[in-house]
Amino acid sequence: MTTLTTIASTVTAAFLGSFVEVVEAFTIILAVGVTQSWRPAFIGTGLALALLALLVLALGPLLGLIPIELMQFVIGTLLILFGLRWLRKAILRASGFIALHDEEKAFAAETDSLRRQSAERRANFLAGTAAFKAVLLEGIEVVFIVIATGAGHGMIGYASLGAAAACLLVLIIGIFVHKPLSAVPENSLKFVVGLLLSAFGIFWVGEGVGADWPGADLSLLAILAVLAVFSFAAVRMLRHYSNAHAEVAA
Repeated sequence: MTTLTTIASTVTAAFLGSFVEVVEAFTIILAVGVTQSWRPAFIGTGLALALLALLVLALGPLLGLIPIELMQFVIGTLLILFGLRWLRKAILRASGFIALHDEEKAFAAETDSLRRQSAERRANFLAGTAAFKAVLLEGIEVVFIVIATGAGHGMIGYASLGAAAACLLVLIIGIFVHKPLSAVPENSLKFVVGLLLSAFGIFWVGEGVGADWPGADLSLLAILAVLAVFSFAAVRMLRHYSNAHAEVAA
């Protein structure tokens, strides 16, 4: 049963997950354009998008041949693994165990690397390759997020709208700001996306094995709440441990 709750959670998960990936790709494209030239940046981006479109067109029809229960179980399992990976990193960053990801530093590192290569004859090729690789890798993750959040209930269209909105928003902000989007609270977004993907994964694995969730799709909110409570508790515990360890070391 498709409800407003399911649609809203699908669009939100696809939007936030895609937003994070697109910001990372945008940082590399901007570094290529500023350091080398915009021509290889646009060529690399265009080729990567074309390849992604071909992959979607080739693999999309195959989804209809897979039994829905098997699809829910497999995608649910992948979602749990994918979501917990993001959630683990977000918890460690929020608690101070590992450094926050900084788009300014990523931009500076990519810019420095491209400038060191600028004296080479293949500078444009290398710059285009950097843009191609960034867009392709991050794009594959976006495609996975769209399929994972939308395929279980036949809502690929809604998930695609969320992803498209994220791409459009990053593009608009990038055009006006014209610098790395370092002000984006990336760790907070990854925290939320990790929770959403993990909740979707648990829900779909349950549906895949025939579980009868109380409240149907509304149980997604309960799963999300439980995961959020444990995650925030983990942040507090790890932060307390980190502070206590720092005091002992001092």
